[in-house]
Amino acid sequence: MVEIKHAINEWEILLFSIAYHDIIYNPLRHDNEEKSAEFALKRMTTLHCSAGQVNNCTAQILATKKHTWSNDSDTNYFTDADLSILGSPPAVYKAYVQSIRKEYKLYPDFVYNPGRQKVLKHFLDMPAIFKTAHFTNKYESQARMNLQEELRSLEK
Repeated sequence: MVEIKHAINEWEILLFSIAYHDIIYNPLRHDNEEKSAEFALKRMTTLHCSAGQVNNCTAQILATKKHTWSNDSDTNYFTDADLSILGSPPAVYKAYVQSIRKEYKLYPDFVYNPGRQKVLKHFLDMPAIFKTAHFTNKYESQARMNLQEELRSLEK
């Protein structure tokens, strides 16, 4: 993130978003982002952050639910950073995939695989996975290769 710090308008808020975006996480739930945003809101309120700062942070956290383009450039950098693992070298990505599978180990393959395929297709169907030029140039091509390879492995 330091390499893009110059492009961030509210660096401190982005750091809050990084710290709190997965503070509440349960793989069995679908409201992790909302719960994490609520937690951040409470914490930032006790720290006397402004309403604008709190709103920006919670919006960034909520944006990780869909990872779609935002009118706010800081949010785009934040969600891009959150997805940067997708563009990692194949061996690193494979270890990440194995960690995800362990996280969802309570689901048998016949349940897990279709859900994971849906997630992969969601990203592959996007015109661009990353929203900023920095992350697109650095990770887009490799991310698409990694996602396509994982999708092929699940379709076997």
